[in-house]
Order: sequence, then C-alpha cells, then structure tokens
Amino acid sequence: MDLAEGKYLLLTTFRKNGDGVPTPVWFAGEGRTAFVWTVAESGKVKRIRRSGDVLVGPCDVRGNPLGESVPARAELVDVAETDRVRERIIRKYGVIGRLTILGSKLRRGKKGTVGIKITLST
Repeated sequence: MDLAEGKYLLLTTFRKNGDGVPTPVWFAGEGRTAFVWTVAESGKVKRIRRSGDVLVGPCDVRGNPLGESVPARAELVDVAETDRVRERIIRKYGVIGRLTILGSKLRRGKKGTVGIKITLST
C-alpha cells in the first residue's frame, strides 16, 4: 500500500476491549508513512496514546472502505512536527485544507490539535 495515494484514509484505532473504531481522516502521505492532523482530545488520540497499533486503508469521505486495511503503527508527534503536518495537509488539500486549519486555530488555538505519524508495518 502506498500512503501517498488517495484523498481519505480509514484509520482504525482500538479500545481497551479490542473493539476497532474506524474513522475517515485527511492525510498527507509519503510512501509507507502518512501524517494525520486531528483534535488533541479526540477519542482516536486517546486510543493511540494507550496503544499505537492501528489499521489503515483507503476509504471515501463517509468512511466506506475502498480497499483492504493493513496493520500500521501510529504515534503522536511533537509541536514542531505538528506544524509540518499542517503544512502537508494544506499542500495536499489546497484552499479547503487552509480554511479548515485556520478555522481550527481560531477555535482551539495551535495546542488544540496534534499530528499523528502512521507507519505501515512490514
């Protein structure tokens, strides 16, 4: 799977009881690595803090899978890397990405969001 392709990524994180929680997300990818930007207090961030084991696969805007999901490892990145994730999202999604990130900064401030680095398992 090449994580540079596609418009949406289905990111499945796991609850303590093992239940998967699939979420469609915007992402910017480079080969076997994808970068996601999201609200810092979201459920997926809490689940990644507990365990970085995730599944990723292509999907549409509603989260309907468009292919197979594969195992990956997710980790939260620091503030400087989160800024780079925002820049990647803006480059990929253009005006809509810029407006979304600007709106988020106005509502939550820069610390209200976090970047996630996702690396495909081998």
